[in-house]
Amino acid sequence: MLSIFTLKVLFTIAILAVTLIAGWYPFYRRISDDAHFDLPIGDTLATGVFLGAALLHMLPEAASEFREMGYHYPWAYIIMGAVFLIFLWLEHLGKEMYEHNEASHPGFALLAWGMMCVHALMLGAALGLNHEHSLIIMLFLAIITHKWAESFAIAVQLNRSSLSPRSGLIFFMFFSLMTPIGIFIGWYFGGTIHTHSIFDPILMAASAGAFLYLGTLHGLERCVLVQQCCNLRYFSFVIVGFLIMAGVAVYV
Repeated sequence: MLSIFTLKVLFTIAILAVTLIAGWYPFYRRISDDAHFDLPIGDTLATGVFLGAALLHMLPEAASEFREMGYHYPWAYIIMGAVFLIFLWLEHLGKEMYEHNEASHPGFALLAWGMMCVHALMLGAALGLNHEHSLIIMLFLAIITHKWAESFAIAVQLNRSSLSPRSGLIFFMFFSLMTPIGIFIGWYFGGTIHTHSIFDPILMAASAGAFLYLGTLHGLERCVLVQQCCNLRYFSFVIVGFLIMAGVAVYV
């Protein structure tokens, strides 16, 4: 079996490659409409994995590490809830901005870009923090399934705005680097757990908040739990993803 180091390096390269490839086409063709490709089974499975990873792995681990460091106040739950609510507020803000301004207004594109960057950073940090092969592989699969669609969407938004092509490309390249940077940050702090770094449980709890949001309300009325909840074929994959993470919890 490949070492943790090798896995993380390979997955970092794969995530960066998928992000760049998915975002290249809108810039190449200057696509500026809302057309996008859906992968319902992949999206629903990733939703279940995100939900399970947040509630069964990252939140309990963050809470346990806070207790071991002598912090008995439920900081892990506070941080997770705060991150969740911030993402929800930002998405509502973006929706209001979109509805009350022209589609080409750069503010909406930049708000979406900023939110996606934080998503990407938190996803990378979660992968970097973990040390178990099975959990790392499952997080990678969930991230890669989600990443290509997110990359395509942000590239379209940047091309749709009044930003110049050069500026849009610069913003997109920053977005592309967020998950690899997050992996490095999580890897660095995760590797110093013996020093009792407070950043480790903080990052883990914040990542749990991001994962919980991605697994529930991301996209608001278009989110999987709303859009696909009555489609038993697709919704069953949410359950499968959650059960997979429950199974992984037995071994980690």
